[in-house]
Amino acid sequence: MPTRNTEYRTYMTEAAFFDLDKTIIAGSSTLAFGKPLYHAGFLQKGHLLRIGIGQLTYMLFGADQSTLEKARDEMLDLVSGWHKAEIDAIVAQTLAEVIEPLVFAEALFLIDEHTRLGRKVYVVSASPEEFVRPIAKMVGIDNVIATRIRTDGLGRYVPELERYVMGSGKADAIREVAESDGIDLEGSFAYTDSYTDMPMLEVVGNPVAVNPEKELREVAEEREWPILEFQRPVSLAPRVPKPPKQAWVAAAAGATAVAVAVAVSKKRHQT
Repeated sequence: MPTRNTEYRTYMTEAAFFDLDKTIIAGSSTLAFGKPLYHAGFLQKGHLLRIGIGQLTYMLFGADQSTLEKARDEMLDLVSGWHKAEIDAIVAQTLAEVIEPLVFAEALFLIDEHTRLGRKVYVVSASPEEFVRPIAKMVGIDNVIATRIRTDGLGRYVPELERYVMGSGKADAIREVAESDGIDLEGSFAYTDSYTDMPMLEVVGNPVAVNPEKELREVAEEREWPILEFQRPVSLAPRVPKPPKQAWVAAAAGATAVAVAVAVSKKRHQT
């Protein structure tokens, strides 16, 4: 006879939580919008150089908690006084140009597969929500958990965070969403490249390392978590609402690891 807990879980929805940078896109969403913000007069050359150096370090070596906290503080100082509506307009105008070439075909394949299996799909990112939400919409995801910067009564950013989605903050935000949306975390999936996202991976029953940095790869191997390598950025045009069939064929054929993960997803869904 099913237990009370089992009966409760039958009414819950499973979900898939995707990190953004180096998981859905091949790089940093914040850096991607650096040039448009520079050309619009929001950034100086020195700012752009620091962002570039920081991104190179992140791509090569990953980032520890202290580095990420320093980047957070610099971001708050930098954006203080910017008007949210102006940033939203710049992101909307440059989204296709700066982000579309960075999207991984393998990530698109998994996003659609989870959706087809009835799971809710979320993007979970430490990047500002103004950057994350348009990218999520571009790849067909409506649910976003991202960092929020406070604004004043005139819509200008102030150097305070309303929500910081990093490290344990990601796990806390996922738990809150699970509670409000009726999500079964034990049956859910999480995908990320970063060791700092261990809390996010540990909060679900199906953690997956994607293009993992050294520390995360070691943990994933030790715990026998799936490890996926995303390598095929793909054009999204004309993704209305899906990319060309040829892109799906190439993604499915070239991503053996992804195919294995999808098979596991199907098996869990059928049991």
